[in-house]
Amino acid sequence: MPLTNTQKSQIQQVITTCLRNKFQNYKPENNYMPFHFRLLGKDRLALYSFMQSLLTTFGTSIFEPVAAALSKTRFARVETQFVVGNSIFSNCQQSVQTIINDLTINAKPNKIEELELLKQSLSGDINKLKPAKVDLFVETQSGEQYFFDLKTAKPNKGDFQKYKQTLLEWAGIAYTADKNAKVHTLIAIPYNPYEPQPYQFWTLAGMLDLQEELMVAEKFWDFLGGEGAYNELLDCFEQAGVELRPEIDKYFAKFN
Repeated sequence: MPLTNTQKSQIQQVITTCLRNKFQNYKPENNYMPFHFRLLGKDRLALYSFMQSLLTTFGTSIFEPVAAALSKTRFARVETQFVVGNSIFSNCQQSVQTIINDLTINAKPNKIEELELLKQSLSGDINKLKPAKVDLFVETQSGEQYFFDLKTAKPNKGDFQKYKQTLLEWAGIAYTADKNAKVHTLIAIPYNPYEPQPYQFWTLAGMLDLQEELMVAEKFWDFLGGEGAYNELLDCFEQAGVELRPEIDKYFAKFN
Protein backbone atom coordinates (compact mmCIF):
# COMPACT_ATOMS: atom_id res chain seq x y z
CA MET A 1 0.00 0.00 0.00
CA PRO A 2 1.64 3.27 -1.12
CA LEU A 3 2.08 6.18 1.25
CA THR A 4 -0.56 8.88 1.04
CA ASN A 5 0.39 12.43 0.12
CA THR A 6 -0.41 13.42 3.70
CA GLN A 7 2.01 10.79 5.05
CA LYS A 8 4.73 11.89 2.65
CA SER A 9 4.25 15.50 3.67
CA GLN A 10 4.37 14.59 7.37
CA ILE A 11 7.54 12.51 6.94
CA GLN A 12 9.28 15.25 4.94
CA GLN A 13 8.29 17.71 7.66
CA VAL A 14 9.83 15.45 10.31
CA ILE A 15 13.09 15.25 8.32
CA THR A 16 13.35 18.98 7.61
CA THR A 17 12.47 19.90 11.20
CA CYS A 18 15.14 17.54 12.55
CA LEU A 19 17.79 18.98 10.22
CA ARG A 20 16.86 22.56 11.02
CA ASN A 21 17.05 21.83 14.73
CA LYS A 22 20.46 20.29 14.16
CA PHE A 23 21.68 23.41 12.35
CA GLN A 24 20.42 25.66 15.14
CA ASN A 25 22.11 23.66 17.89
CA TYR A 26 25.26 22.54 16.09
CA LYS A 27 28.55 24.04 17.21
CA PRO A 28 31.50 23.17 14.93
CA GLU A 29 34.72 22.09 16.55
CA ASN A 30 37.25 24.87 16.74
CA ASN A 31 40.24 22.70 15.90
CA TYR A 32 42.90 24.66 14.07
CA MET A 33 43.96 22.67 10.99
CA PRO A 34 45.82 25.10 8.72
CA PHE A 35 46.86 22.53 6.10
CA HIS A 36 43.35 21.09 5.84
CA PHE A 37 41.77 24.57 5.70
CA ARG A 38 43.99 25.62 2.82
CA LEU A 39 43.62 22.36 0.95
CA LEU A 40 39.87 21.81 1.25
CA GLY A 41 38.38 25.05 2.56
CA LYS A 42 36.75 25.74 5.90
CA ASP A 43 33.24 25.25 4.51
CA ARG A 44 33.99 21.68 3.36
CA LEU A 45 35.63 20.81 6.67
CA ALA A 46 32.67 22.30 8.52
CA LEU A 47 30.32 20.19 6.38
CA TYR A 48 32.39 17.08 7.08
CA SER A 49 32.34 17.80 10.82
CA PHE A 50 28.57 18.36 10.68
CA MET A 51 28.05 15.06 8.86
CA GLN A 52 30.11 13.19 11.44
CA SER A 53 28.04 14.74 14.21
CA LEU A 54 24.79 14.00 12.38
CA LEU A 55 25.70 10.35 11.77
CA THR A 56 26.21 9.74 15.48
CA THR A 57 22.70 10.99 16.24
CA PHE A 58 20.88 9.92 13.05
CA GLY A 59 19.06 7.11 14.83
CA THR A 60 17.46 9.20 17.57
CA SER A 61 17.15 12.52 15.73
CA ILE A 62 15.84 11.25 12.37
CA PHE A 63 15.21 7.51 12.05
CA GLU A 64 13.16 7.20 15.25
CA PRO A 65 10.71 10.06 14.54
CA VAL A 66 10.46 9.05 10.87
CA ALA A 67 9.71 5.45 11.87
CA ALA A 68 7.04 6.66 14.27
CA ALA A 69 5.43 8.89 11.63
CA LEU A 70 5.47 6.03 9.13
CA SER A 71 3.88 3.57 11.58
CA LYS A 72 0.96 5.56 12.88
CA THR A 73 -1.51 4.64 10.13
CA ARG A 74 -0.87 0.90 10.44
CA PHE A 75 -0.55 0.29 14.18
CA ALA A 76 -2.83 0.85 17.13
CA ARG A 77 -0.02 2.23 19.29
CA VAL A 78 3.35 3.74 18.40
CA GLU A 79 5.96 5.15 20.79
CA THR A 80 9.65 6.05 20.64
CA GLN A 81 11.92 5.69 23.68
CA PHE A 82 9.26 3.44 25.18
CA VAL A 83 9.92 2.20 28.73
CA VAL A 84 9.32 -1.56 28.85
CA GLY A 85 9.61 -1.75 32.64
CA ASN A 86 12.18 -2.76 35.22
CA SER A 87 10.80 -5.93 36.87
CA ILE A 88 11.62 -9.52 35.95
CA PHE A 89 11.14 -12.87 37.66
CA SER A 90 14.42 -14.21 39.04
CA ASN A 91 14.01 -17.56 37.29
CA CYS A 92 13.25 -15.79 34.01
CA GLN A 93 16.38 -13.69 34.40
CA GLN A 94 18.36 -16.86 35.03
CA SER A 95 16.89 -18.39 31.86
CA VAL A 96 18.14 -15.38 29.90
CA GLN A 97 21.66 -16.05 31.14
CA THR A 98 21.31 -19.77 30.41
CA ILE A 99 20.34 -19.02 26.81
CA ILE A 100 23.32 -16.69 26.39
CA ASN A 101 25.69 -19.28 27.88
CA ASP A 102 24.34 -21.99 25.60
CA LEU A 103 24.74 -19.81 22.51
CA THR A 104 28.41 -19.16 23.27
CA ILE A 105 28.94 -22.94 23.07
CA ASN A 106 26.38 -23.93 20.43
CA ALA A 107 25.64 -20.98 18.17
CA LYS A 108 22.20 -22.03 16.94
CA PRO A 109 19.69 -19.42 18.11
CA ASN A 110 15.98 -20.22 17.95
CA LYS A 111 13.92 -17.30 19.20
CA ILE A 112 10.61 -19.17 19.31
CA GLU A 113 12.08 -21.82 21.59
CA GLU A 114 13.88 -19.18 23.66
CA LEU A 115 10.68 -17.22 24.26
CA GLU A 116 8.91 -20.41 25.28
CA LEU A 117 11.63 -21.08 27.84
CA LEU A 118 11.19 -17.58 29.26
CA LYS A 119 7.43 -18.09 29.54
CA GLN A 120 8.04 -21.33 31.44
CA SER A 121 10.34 -19.50 33.89
CA LEU A 122 7.90 -16.94 35.28
CA SER A 123 8.50 -17.71 38.93
CA GLY A 124 10.74 -16.82 41.85
CA ASP A 125 11.45 -13.41 43.31
CA ILE A 126 10.84 -10.19 41.40
CA ASN A 127 14.20 -8.61 40.54
CA LYS A 128 14.58 -4.96 39.69
CA LEU A 129 16.59 -3.90 36.66
CA LYS A 130 17.53 -0.51 35.28
CA PRO A 131 14.43 0.75 33.42
CA ALA A 132 14.67 -0.60 29.89
CA LYS A 133 13.99 1.81 27.00
CA VAL A 134 13.04 0.65 23.52
CA ASP A 135 13.91 2.85 20.53
CA LEU A 136 10.62 2.05 18.80
CA PHE A 137 7.53 0.28 20.14
CA VAL A 138 4.54 -0.61 17.95
CA GLU A 139 1.44 -2.61 18.82
CA THR A 140 -0.97 -4.14 16.31
CA GLN A 141 -4.75 -3.94 16.50
CA SER A 142 -4.75 -7.53 17.82
CA GLY A 143 -2.32 -6.69 20.63
CA GLU A 144 0.97 -8.06 19.25
CA GLN A 145 3.87 -5.99 20.54
CA TYR A 146 7.08 -5.26 18.63
CA PHE A 147 10.11 -3.82 20.42
CA PHE A 148 12.83 -2.48 18.09
CA ASP A 149 16.40 -1.61 18.96
CA LEU A 150 17.69 0.58 16.11
CA LYS A 151 21.36 0.00 15.32
CA THR A 152 23.93 1.46 12.97
CA ALA A 153 24.37 -0.09 9.55
CA LYS A 154 27.49 -1.95 10.70
CA PRO A 155 27.03 -2.97 14.34
CA ASN A 156 30.10 -3.77 16.41
CA LYS A 157 30.53 -7.53 16.28
CA GLY A 158 31.81 -7.59 19.85
CA ASP A 159 28.46 -6.26 21.10
CA PHE A 160 26.21 -8.99 19.65
CA GLN A 161 26.02 -10.90 22.93
CA LYS A 162 24.90 -7.72 24.68
CA TYR A 163 22.28 -7.09 21.97
CA LYS A 164 20.92 -10.60 22.38
CA GLN A 165 20.72 -10.29 26.15
CA THR A 166 18.86 -6.99 25.80
CA LEU A 167 16.28 -8.53 23.45
CA LEU A 168 15.70 -11.46 25.80
CA GLU A 169 15.45 -9.22 28.86
CA TRP A 170 12.85 -7.03 27.13
CA ALA A 171 10.77 -10.13 26.48
CA GLY A 172 11.25 -11.34 30.05
CA ILE A 173 10.15 -7.98 31.47
CA ALA A 174 7.07 -7.97 29.21
CA TYR A 175 6.15 -11.53 30.26
CA THR A 176 6.66 -10.68 33.92
CA ALA A 177 4.09 -7.90 33.53
CA ASP A 178 1.73 -10.05 31.43
CA LYS A 179 2.41 -13.76 30.95
CA ASN A 180 0.06 -13.80 27.94
CA ALA A 181 1.79 -10.94 26.12
CA LYS A 182 2.48 -11.49 22.42
CA VAL A 183 6.01 -10.15 22.19
CA HIS A 184 8.56 -9.71 19.40
CA THR A 185 11.94 -8.16 20.22
CA LEU A 186 14.16 -7.25 17.29
CA ILE A 187 17.21 -5.41 16.01
CA ALA A 188 16.45 -2.97 13.17
CA ILE A 189 19.12 -1.75 10.75
CA PRO A 190 17.74 1.14 8.65
CA TYR A 191 19.72 0.51 5.45
CA ASN A 192 22.05 -1.98 3.82
CA PRO A 193 25.54 -0.47 3.43
CA TYR A 194 26.55 -3.35 1.14
CA GLU A 195 23.89 -2.55 -1.47
CA PRO A 196 23.53 -3.89 -4.19
CA GLN A 197 25.05 -6.94 -2.50
CA PRO A 198 23.00 -8.68 0.22
CA TYR A 199 23.51 -7.59 3.81
CA GLN A 200 26.36 -9.54 5.41
CA PHE A 201 24.19 -11.48 7.82
CA TRP A 202 27.08 -13.73 8.80
CA THR A 203 28.33 -10.94 11.05
CA LEU A 204 25.19 -11.33 13.17
CA ALA A 205 24.75 -15.10 12.97
CA GLY A 206 25.44 -17.14 16.06
CA MET A 207 23.67 -14.92 18.57
CA LEU A 208 20.66 -13.61 16.66
CA ASP A 209 17.88 -15.63 15.05
CA LEU A 210 18.03 -13.87 11.69
CA GLN A 211 14.40 -14.63 10.83
CA GLU A 212 12.89 -13.63 14.16
CA GLU A 213 15.24 -10.98 15.54
CA LEU A 214 16.49 -8.88 12.64
CA MET A 215 14.97 -6.51 10.09
CA VAL A 216 17.21 -4.69 7.60
CA ALA A 217 16.34 -1.87 5.17
CA GLU A 218 13.22 -2.75 3.10
CA LYS A 219 12.09 -5.44 5.52
CA PHE A 220 12.02 -2.96 8.40
CA TRP A 221 10.48 0.05 6.66
CA ASP A 222 7.95 -2.01 4.67
CA PHE A 223 6.88 -3.71 7.91
CA LEU A 224 6.18 -0.30 9.44
CA GLY A 225 4.60 1.42 6.45
CA GLY A 226 3.45 -1.32 4.10
CA GLU A 227 4.86 -2.74 0.88
CA GLY A 228 6.89 -0.17 -1.05
CA ALA A 229 7.32 2.14 1.94
CA TYR A 230 11.13 1.90 1.83
CA ASN A 231 11.45 3.26 -1.70
CA GLU A 232 8.89 5.98 -1.07
CA LEU A 233 10.74 6.91 2.10
CA LEU A 234 13.95 7.38 0.11
CA ASP A 235 12.01 9.77 -2.15
CA CYS A 236 10.86 11.71 0.94
CA PHE A 237 14.48 12.13 2.04
CA GLU A 238 15.45 13.29 -1.45
CA GLN A 239 12.64 15.85 -1.56
CA ALA A 240 13.55 17.10 1.91
CA GLY A 241 17.14 17.48 0.72
CA VAL A 242 16.02 19.53 -2.29
CA GLU A 243 13.96 21.78 -0.02
CA LEU A 244 16.82 22.25 2.44
CA ARG A 245 19.64 22.68 -0.07
CA PRO A 246 19.55 26.51 -0.17
CA GLU A 247 19.57 26.60 3.65
CA ILE A 248 22.43 24.10 3.80
CA ASP A 249 24.49 26.06 1.25
CA LYS A 250 23.84 29.32 3.09
CA TYR A 251 24.76 27.82 6.45
CA PHE A 252 28.13 26.46 5.33
CA ALA A 253 28.99 29.45 3.13
CA LYS A 254 29.64 31.46 6.30
CA PHE A 255 32.67 29.26 7.02
CA ASN A 256 34.48 30.46 3.89
